[in-house]
Amino acid sequence: MKNFLVIGNPIEHSLSPKLHNYWIKINNLNAIYNKKKLEISELEILIKDVRERKIDGINVTVPFKNNIIPFLDKLSSEAEKTQSVNTIYLKDDIVVGHNTDIEGFELAIKNIKYDVTGKKVLLLGAGGVSPSIVLALSKMRANKIFISNRTQSKAENLKKIFKEIEIVEWGAIPNFDMIINATSLGLKDDENINIDYSKVGSGKFFYDVIYNPSETKFLKSAKKNGNKTENGKKMFIYQAQASFKIWNSLEPIIDEKVMELVN
Repeated sequence: MKNFLVIGNPIEHSLSPKLHNYWIKINNLNAIYNKKKLEISELEILIKDVRERKIDGINVTVPFKNNIIPFLDKLSSEAEKTQSVNTIYLKDDIVVGHNTDIEGFELAIKNIKYDVTGKKVLLLGAGGVSPSIVLALSKMRANKIFISNRTQSKAENLKKIFKEIEIVEWGAIPNFDMIINATSLGLKDDENINIDYSKVGSGKFFYDVIYNPSETKFLKSAKKNGNKTENGKKMFIYQAQASFKIWNSLEPIIDEKVMELVN
């Protein structure tokens, strides 16, 4: 039996097992997909299990997308460019780190027919999935990308990879067309993103990479002020589809049933 899992900390909110196990079942594969909460000190042993074929594939979520890299043998060009890994697999006895978040975000935005070309985008957060989103936005020809992070040094580290981005202070709101929450703020009920929504105005596009809960306070507040909103559900599904295809040489379907699963 093939053994897959998603790792992170926290990990309770992840719907990856629900989605992957559905695809495993309908494709009659002899496999199981679990989730596991880990500490940084356990990453090396985990990759050893991949090398020894005890684990057939891993998805990586916050906060390990960068921390996992030193333990891998090779990075795909996407993972290399972003210094971010969300998919791990073994090929010819080499442990490879790949990034399907870029593809996932791009497909999700195209799916809702939002045109990023020439737009000004404010990205909240500089860790985890942020490098993937910056690369995807650049590929989609965004005019300007602003980065704001609670710890400014992290934003500065991201600017070392992507020279074109402009750093703004946490809480500062430049003029934008699209704003993306790529932080974990919103996973808990008592957490808020410090934004004065009345000053933002209406007619903007608010995107949250969080998909569980399906509507964070960030999105609720934006909607009340007359803005377009979208959560990270489709990005999550598309990046998962890409991972599943790598591991199983099979592209799983995305239908209404899949969309209902991730709610």
